[in-house]
Amino acid sequence: MTHPLILEPQKNADACVIWLHGLGADRYDFMPVAEALQEVLLTTRFVMPQAPTRPVTINGGYEMPSWYDIKAMTPARAIDEEQLQASADQVIELIKAEQAKGVDLARIILAGFSQGGAVVLHTAYIKWQEALGGVIALSTYAPTFAQERELSACQQRTPALCLHGVYDPVVLPAMGRTAFEHLQHWGVDAEWKEYPMEHEVLPKEIHDIGQWLSERLR
Repeated sequence: MTHPLILEPQKNADACVIWLHGLGADRYDFMPVAEALQEVLLTTRFVMPQAPTRPVTINGGYEMPSWYDIKAMTPARAIDEEQLQASADQVIELIKAEQAKGVDLARIILAGFSQGGAVVLHTAYIKWQEALGGVIALSTYAPTFAQERELSACQQRTPALCLHGVYDPVVLPAMGRTAFEHLQHWGVDAEWKEYPMEHEVLPKEIHDIGQWLSERLR
């Protein structure tokens, strides 16, 4: 993985948000959002990794930044799970790096948009076995969630904020809602918010994210 973009806060960092971009984007995609949030979160570091560039089957094999290959769109996403696992492992290395800097796990948040959101959901609730400060899932889905799965008590303690556009034509709202309902079923403190938008981010959504983060990282 390319070295992540790291935005240090105004004061000594005692919290961290690890934020993954979507398919075809890059580590700078959410830099303006991170900068805006840091105006309130004065001690929160933002770490924004870059996905590797690789062929994406659904886009005719065209190479682009991608956390994993998407092989088919219907009836549900068919993905390269090995690549997803590798991306999750990279996120775990970032979590461990923040721990090594003295940041408590309860103050480490994973956030991701679209494909990046699928990676952070998989990381927090499938791969990682300890409680985190939370997960922010933007306009995303959870291709590795299954109803019969059970979470550990630590995984259940990681809260989630799930946000989605009601007019999203890329990741249908029902896909995001299904991920949210899995979390609820597993006993996770999960919240669902909808916005009048497509596959994008709105100022109101960023405001809500800032409020949610402030409640956990003050």
